[in-house]
Amino acid sequence: MHHPWLLLVLGIATACSSSPSGPTGGGGGGGGNRTGETAIVIGVGDIGQCGRAEVAQVASLVSRLEGSLLLAGDIAYFQGTAANFRDCFNPSWGQFRARWFAVPGNHEYESPGAAPYFTYFGEAAGPAGAGYHSIVRGDWLILMLNSNIPAAAGSPQFAFARAELAAQRTPCTMAVWHHPRFTSGPSGPNFFMHDMWALLESSRAEIILNGHDHLYERFARQMADGRADPANGIRQFTVGTGGAELYNFVRAAGNSEERIMRFGVLRLTLRPAQVEWEFLTLDGSVADGGLDTCR
Repeated sequence: MHHPWLLLVLGIATACSSSPSGPTGGGGGGGGNRTGETAIVIGVGDIGQCGRAEVAQVASLVSRLEGSLLLAGDIAYFQGTAANFRDCFNPSWGQFRARWFAVPGNHEYESPGAAPYFTYFGEAAGPAGAGYHSIVRGDWLILMLNSNIPAAAGSPQFAFARAELAAQRTPCTMAVWHHPRFTSGPSGPNFFMHDMWALLESSRAEIILNGHDHLYERFARQMADGRADPANGIRQFTVGTGGAELYNFVRAAGNSEERIMRFGVLRLTLRPAQVEWEFLTLDGSVADGGLDTCR
């Protein structure tokens, strides 16, 4: 993009299964009772750039993995047109339609209102034109948010997220949006997501997943203002490694724990009170991994 985890349960082999819950338009808070299930989600963004072999190579990796697919924006380059989705994303990635959910990136908004994006993804993008919704996987509420439109306190999107979190009956929380609040890459930091981060922080969320910078980066738990806080902070992952040309790191941002310039996806194993992460590269090897607990 050239623009703007109670008890730690270890050693338990649980079957990988997803909640049947689908996207909601608001007020659901992921509702329902705790399931005790383990769910797998695969996160990645910055994908469909025509003429790049890595687009198909990352898709091949995803085809060998179980779990729901969370697409973190910039899905069809360069203008997010119907032709870009048809020619640059769909040939390799259309096979995952039954298991994906998406948030838009800035390239989708190169087309007015990101209209082709909403047409292409339909229900998997949430309510038409909004670009924010929620899903539940296992005992995790996942907020799918839109960093291309207002997300500050007072905005409709902020009110949506606050209502979802207030109604939440699941123990663990993550959020997905495109522009990273913090980054060691060239495209940020993006302070306009500060209020949303602070809201999630106050609700004791575990993970934020972003794209936008074409690289992999993992941060320690930190607060919205960038202060490290292993007890109260949120862990951010940037996974803009879906096929578009990789970026160089331009700094080492505060609290950055791992920085990798390789194509791949983030596999998150979402247990009822724990999350395990693995950054998987094209050959399926684990380049970064760890565990954390829901707060």
